[in-house]
Amino acid sequence: MHAHVGPVHLQIADLGRSLEYYEDLLGLQLTSTDTGSATLGAADGRELVVLHEQRGLRSVPRRGVFGLYHFAILLPDRASLGRFAAHLARLSVAAGMADHLVSEALYLTDPDGLGIEVYADRPRSTWKYRGQELQMTSDPLDLASVVAAGGHVPWSGMPAGTTMGHIHLHVGNLMEAEAFYHAALGFDKTVWSYPGALFLSANGYHHHLGTNTWSAGPSARDDEARLLEWRLLVPTADDVRSIAHRVHAAGYAVSLEDADARLTDPWGTVVRVVSA
Repeated sequence: MHAHVGPVHLQIADLGRSLEYYEDLLGLQLTSTDTGSATLGAADGRELVVLHEQRGLRSVPRRGVFGLYHFAILLPDRASLGRFAAHLARLSVAAGMADHLVSEALYLTDPDGLGIEVYADRPRSTWKYRGQELQMTSDPLDLASVVAAGGHVPWSGMPAGTTMGHIHLHVGNLMEAEAFYHAALGFDKTVWSYPGALFLSANGYHHHLGTNTWSAGPSARDDEARLLEWRLLVPTADDVRSIAHRVHAAGYAVSLEDADARLTDPWGTVVRVVSA
C-alpha cells in the first residue's frame, strides 16, 4: 500500500485558547476559519490540524481513553527540531523527549489534554533491523546535541516541508488492532515486540500508525476533547475504493462520502481514506 498521513481533525473546547497554543507555541499558521473551526498548517500551506470547537467539553482523562494517544508532526530536518526545542526552552515549556533510534522526538499536551509529538527522522540508512522487524526504542534524548543542530537560528514556525508523520492510538487489544489496520486496511507491520504496542506503516516507513494498550479505556466520549478523525492519503480514487471494499469485506463499518471512504475501527476511531 502506498499512503501517507494527512490532517487530523480535533474536537476542542475553546477555539481562541487552542489557536493561541497552536499558533504561538507550536508555530502552525492559520490557513482558514469557519464558524467554530479553524485550519492550521506549515509555512508552505500544507494543512496539518483542523480544530472544531464544542463548548463545555471535558479534557482528556489523565490515563487516556481509546482513541488518540498523540498525533505526530514531522519536521523536515534535525536543525528544525533543535530550533523548536530551543523555542520551548525560551518559553519555559516542559516537554517529554525520547530517542527512538529511527527518530528524535519531543512530546507536548495541548490545553485540552490532547497529545502531540514533534519529531525529526534519522536517515533511513541508519535504521536497524532484527530479522524483518525494525528496531525502535525510547532512550534518553541528547537534548544538547539536538539544540546545537539548530545553529542558534531562531524558531520561526513550522517550516516548509513539515508533514503529519504519524498517528498513535490507544486501542483495547493489539490482535484486534492488527486485524483492522494490517489485515483489513492494508498497513505493513514494522515493530511488534515493543511492550504493549504495535507499529504499522506503508512504503517502508518506520510507522504511519502506532497502536498501544497503555490506557484502560473506555473509548473517547462525545462530550470530551478527542480526535474526530484522521486522514489517510492514497494515490488514486481506485485505491480508496479498494481499501473500502477490503475493510467492508472484513466486517467493519465503512461509509462512502463523495470520493472518500470513512472507516471506523473497533474502538470508534475514524480514519477517512482520501485520494491525494
